[in-house]
Amino acid sequence: MFYTNTKSPEETARIGMMLGSFLTAGDIVCLQGELGAGKTCFAQGVARGMGIEDPVTSPTFNLVNEYHGKLTLYHLDVYRLNGPGDLDDLGYEDIFYGDGVTLIEWAERVREALPAERLEILINRGTQDEFREIRMLPRGDRYRLVVEGLMSVVCSGS
Repeated sequence: MFYTNTKSPEETARIGMMLGSFLTAGDIVCLQGELGAGKTCFAQGVARGMGIEDPVTSPTFNLVNEYHGKLTLYHLDVYRLNGPGDLDDLGYEDIFYGDGVTLIEWAERVREALPAERLEILINRGTQDEFREIRMLPRGDRYRLVVEGLMSVVCSGS
């Protein structure tokens, strides 16, 4: 497991950007955290790390936003879904198993539909909102390697 604290939205986005540079086609990143925890800020960093220059916004009302860079980023916000069955209407299998990276906010709401191998990220607000605690739990060898690579970059101060 990877664990770090950030003290600003810029630092949160920076961790996301570093992660984005390690992601490849077929990767699935699951974000969890309460409202205002920094999930979208983190997602914006992931997009920048993937070479995406378009502004990234939360897809709360669209459910899926698609961005193009070195790879396609499928950014899902499943907060408004009633459960994993609602994913069928989105064509989620084409997204999850396609040629891009899938980033899912509120992933815990559709846990049963998620592939066993994925990267789970929990973002919590600290007391009095002064920092964010970011925990990454790799599920599978691929994601363990991603987290190890990210840890080496973060620890080296790059």
